[in-house]
Amino acid sequence: MKRFYTCIILLISTIGLCAQDAENETSVSIQIRPRAEYRNGALNPRDKGDLATGFVTNRARLSLEYKRSNLIMKVAAQHVGVWGQDPQVDRNGRFILNEAWAKFYMHKYFYAQLGRQPLAYDDERILGTLDWNIAGRFHDALKFGYEQDRNKLHLILAFNQNDERIIGGTYYAPGAQPYKAMQALWYNYAESKFSISALFLNLGIEGGDNAEPDTRYLQTFGLNAQFTDNMLKINNSVYAQTGKTVADVSVFAWMASLKATYIINKINLTVGIDYLSGIGTGDTKHNAFNPLYGTHHKFYGTMDYFYASPFRSGLNPGLWDKFAEVKFFPSKITSIAVTYHHFSLAKSIEVAGENVKKSLGSELDFEFSWDIMKDVKLVGGYSFMLGSESMDIVKGGNHKSWQDWGWLSININPCVFFAKW
Repeated sequence: MKRFYTCIILLISTIGLCAQDAENETSVSIQIRPRAEYRNGALNPRDKGDLATGFVTNRARLSLEYKRSNLIMKVAAQHVGVWGQDPQVDRNGRFILNEAWAKFYMHKYFYAQLGRQPLAYDDERILGTLDWNIAGRFHDALKFGYEQDRNKLHLILAFNQNDERIIGGTYYAPGAQPYKAMQALWYNYAESKFSISALFLNLGIEGGDNAEPDTRYLQTFGLNAQFTDNMLKINNSVYAQTGKTVADVSVFAWMASLKATYIINKINLTVGIDYLSGIGTGDTKHNAFNPLYGTHHKFYGTMDYFYASPFRSGLNPGLWDKFAEVKFFPSKITSIAVTYHHFSLAKSIEVAGENVKKSLGSELDFEFSWDIMKDVKLVGGYSFMLGSESMDIVKGGNHKSWQDWGWLSININPCVFFAKW
């Protein structure tokens, strides 16, 4: 960690020596983000008698970015963990590079970006940065981009291996990237009030066994559309999946979402639905939609019962989420939001020969934010879940036990150095 900081300081002090263009930019930013959490049924429902827990996580991130007319480079390193996790005299060296990429323009509208980088598209339902998670999400990839006026086209290519090899080509996923290969194509057309995107994603996931490995391919494709007016915002997404699971089962799944926000002075009123298909009793295909590497915390309730955490083993019945939100802006630096979710199973299932009722229960989420000063924001929230007997069946726990969760976070993210010459 000390060596990394030393390298940054030396780089900043000497970077002017390598400037060749008329205009260059260098910036250094620091982020410190501690978050305190109280969990009494978050991620999964708790059983009767299970005790609540509490902890503080922290992200310390240092970013260096260099820009000139046809080149952008970024290196960012972070240390993440729980307060008290590391000893006072720490020699574990868990300070890692979470971003390390270069983006160079081969033409005014064409560029290539390669290295460890975040991938965030549209509303981040399929590919997102997962910034809520203390570590975030990053990919090792090569991205080609064409961006001109209202049109954007990106091609993303990735090939992963868990180590340098002498023979063989098998990729073992545990502890590394979850896929062996990825090809993605994204197109966006945007006007001042309207935007529409198309995404095609082909994932190669290692299947079989050590003796006979086999890569299975899963295709995800669909559309995302947004309309924005002075008082109305509408977002709609439709995606489908085909191909094979890692267990070599044929896939046919889909999802759809619709969200509308009406703006009245300082109040935003939002209603919407999310539907993700699932596997019902008697299905011979894998009909459960997988939102893959999206920011799931953003969509299906902040207690993260769905897709941020799995259903019970052997079950994947999908989800139908109906929600409504009221967000109030008391001032330019504060906001308060209340969101209600009602969850249901997407497909009918039987357990022990009995039909499971589709209603899973309701969740209520409260959240606030306060810009204390420039580069310093305080955010927090509280949620509780009123589950049903069906929730016990598909997620575990005891719905008669009180399930709640609270959190408080402060985000300090200043740019501590900026030079332009």
